[in-house]
Amino acid sequence: MSTLTALARAQALAAGVAQPTATVRHLHLAERPLVLVPLTMAGEANAPLAMLVGTAPERPRLLVVPQPRNRDQRLDFVTALGTVLLPYLGSHRGVSESVPIDRGRDVRYRYVEAPQLLVPNSGGITFLRLLGRNTRFRRTDGDYPVDASVPLVGRWLTFLAERAEHPGSSLLVALTDALGLHWATGQSSVEDLNLAAQLGWIDPPPGVPGPVAAAEAEDPSIWPPAGPATDPGFDNDVLAPAMAAHQAAVAADDEPARRRAYATMAEALHGQLEPTWRLMWRGLARLRTLPAGARVAGRWDADRDVFTDYAGYTDEGGQPQPRRDGAVAAAQRLHRLERALSSYAVQRAYDDPLVMADHRLTGEAFVGEVTLADPARVDDTGKRPVLRPRIMVVTTDPVLVQPGATLCSPTRPAQKARVVFVTRTGDGSKTEVVLELSGGMGRGLTAPPGTVPEVGERLCYTTLTDGYVPPGAFPSREDTPWTHGGPPTDEAGSQH
Repeated sequence: MSTLTALARAQALAAGVAQPTATVRHLHLAERPLVLVPLTMAGEANAPLAMLVGTAPERPRLLVVPQPRNRDQRLDFVTALGTVLLPYLGSHRGVSESVPIDRGRDVRYRYVEAPQLLVPNSGGITFLRLLGRNTRFRRTDGDYPVDASVPLVGRWLTFLAERAEHPGSSLLVALTDALGLHWATGQSSVEDLNLAAQLGWIDPPPGVPGPVAAAEAEDPSIWPPAGPATDPGFDNDVLAPAMAAHQAAVAADDEPARRRAYATMAEALHGQLEPTWRLMWRGLARLRTLPAGARVAGRWDADRDVFTDYAGYTDEGGQPQPRRDGAVAAAQRLHRLERALSSYAVQRAYDDPLVMADHRLTGEAFVGEVTLADPARVDDTGKRPVLRPRIMVVTTDPVLVQPGATLCSPTRPAQKARVVFVTRTGDGSKTEVVLELSGGMGRGLTAPPGTVPEVGERLCYTTLTDGYVPPGAFPSREDTPWTHGGPPTDEAGSQH
């Protein structure tokens, strides 16, 4: 937790309402997201019990598994989920756009839209990941065949769950994580996993303090858990008798009794899911009140790229994702995630002054006013003269950078600023920083208007940069030792 987030939590507790930790929205919100609220059966590993799913708040569809221990009923649940999920995914594959590549010498195509799935919390993402793992290898022929949609649903769920690990992705989003990225409540991070309690702080009813609304959310009779785990009281008092009645009716081959028991169970499960369903759309509406950050669209473009690529891969008959990555593939994936996390942190800071404020506290950034500017300065010490304007920025922030360091400004990301001098004023209350600018001013010896900061302009400069970093080099499988998944050697073969 950062210093400012800790401060915001303390202020939220004092004020009785959540405090903003962002001025813009740092994720994309689709116009028509698919909302899923899953429940699993207690005591069973990822056994689906029920789900509310849909793209409109007034039209949810309830999926129920009367006996989650029954393998066939669990697969029927996946088939029913596929009748919602697969058409939703397909509805985003209608129109493509061309994207120039190779400096405009060629083009590639991607879909203009991409799906977005919303679940209440990170447990919902884990549920979808495990459901995908359990179904993507199912066979549609041979012994115990399944519906053709089951393995396809499993592969798409696996793809979406893996993409959810990518920092900044908006294809599969846990609402508690999204809300926690933009507001700080007066409760702990663990308590923020309860969607009702978190929204009690962020969007309390009129006249109700956040702590009171959050305390009411702890009552499962008013706000049942947002899943995927159910409330133990509900399990013992309502679900177990209803499930036993359904099972007895099936054993007795009593169809009217089975229908009554199913209706009773469906009504009870709908009562558990419906409050969370309303919370999902309420939280989504709250997020929409924030304007999107400037770099959100670029990250969404990346989501559309991977969606387009994977859709084409499935169309071509590509294989399901492996049960586990090999050594090289795992290292490559970890490297990609680390690079994405670093880039995402920089982009959020560039988009949002509240996020940048954390870096100002640590000395990674400072904000000041331009007091001197020499936009026409030319450096002729090299083989040819180059335009190198200099400016002086005066700031009251702590400045920990040393002469020679390279800085960037979020308002001019293509321009680099090399620190020439750092001087404290006589009373020590301010710091004068002289910067030499390069880039973002054309190729001539005269800077176009607006490319060089003017006197009186207030700017932020930081060591954070989102410049291109070449990917790491990894060996091929053939060059990987047999101990890490490479081809076996003669010595290894003799040992086995």
